[in-house]
Amino acid sequence: MAAQEAPTITRTRRRTATQHGGSTLGDLLQALEDYLPVLLGLVKDGSPLQHKVQFVWVNQEDEAEETATYSAWYEVLSILHLMAMLSLSQANLLLLPRTSADGYQAKISEESRRSAIDIFLKAAGYLDCAVRRVLPQLPSELRRNLPVDLAEGVLRALCLQALGQGVDIQLGLAIDSTKATLAVKRRLACEMVKYWQQAQDNLVNLPLANGWGEKHRFFVKWKHIEAKAAAYYYHGLILDEGNTEKSHGMAVAALQAADEYLKESKKACEAFNASVPVSRNPPLWGTMKYLSEKIPKDTSSKVRINRDLYSSEKIMETAPTLPDFALALKPDEYQLAIVDASWNEETNTA
Repeated sequence: MAAQEAPTITRTRRRTATQHGGSTLGDLLQALEDYLPVLLGLVKDGSPLQHKVQFVWVNQEDEAEETATYSAWYEVLSILHLMAMLSLSQANLLLLPRTSADGYQAKISEESRRSAIDIFLKAAGYLDCAVRRVLPQLPSELRRNLPVDLAEGVLRALCLQALGQGVDIQLGLAIDSTKATLAVKRRLACEMVKYWQQAQDNLVNLPLANGWGEKHRFFVKWKHIEAKAAAYYYHGLILDEGNTEKSHGMAVAALQAADEYLKESKKACEAFNASVPVSRNPPLWGTMKYLSEKIPKDTSSKVRINRDLYSSEKIMETAPTLPDFALALKPDEYQLAIVDASWNEETNTA
């Protein structure tokens, strides 16, 4: 019998801008969830079928426009990455301000914000599974030649990014709550710094290209600086509650650092939006809308009061070290689906 040419599964080559509706994203996610059990049949029990089908994907952040390889595990990795990206889009759609019933001020409901946190954790779960369960299945040579979109550093950075965005929303909810203490807000802000710092560290030295990759790097840098502004602000407020000259001096230094990071974050935001593909500078919302008003005001006030009370020698030249808190938010536990029953039926009838 003549050898058959291995089939090829190809994705569209065109990079197009699309408008996503929530239901469309949900439908596509469900389709991918349904596809995975069928796809996993190709890798069941180390089946040789996993190397018989060529899968082709268009890249977003890699220099090469597309990647084609005979590996079903590569396809699983790509599907998990896509599911995470769709989930991130879903979460961000929930965070778009909606016009309130009175028709005046656009708001984001608490329900939408809490739902967005759940979806961010789900996205992080897909990426965590990709790193821990799927990447180890790929031969070392294929891992080295993966597009940068699927590099371990990018997958880890995206996972941490999702967690960082989740904590950002938690901080916003704490700011709106009359019951949340300064200590709670500081902890959340400090955790947010760690998530974004780790995300940034994972992108170091990766060859992000094609505009989108560099824009991704700019985004993580921007959010990391924003997080530091928030953390130093709340750290400064707590230090100012102390009863010593030293604590008041440290408070002033922390608040001044917050003010500087706030200014730096605005420049980082402009750099992100100016990078190709160019994007519109969005209006402030959530935690940064609140902090952009509070940080300059409180910093100016605390600096003036403390400088009136103490000599300049008591004011620290450098900001105090932020507290180190354990990271509380974790990815959802995502398990790869059970192989579709149709593969068992095929085996039984073979």
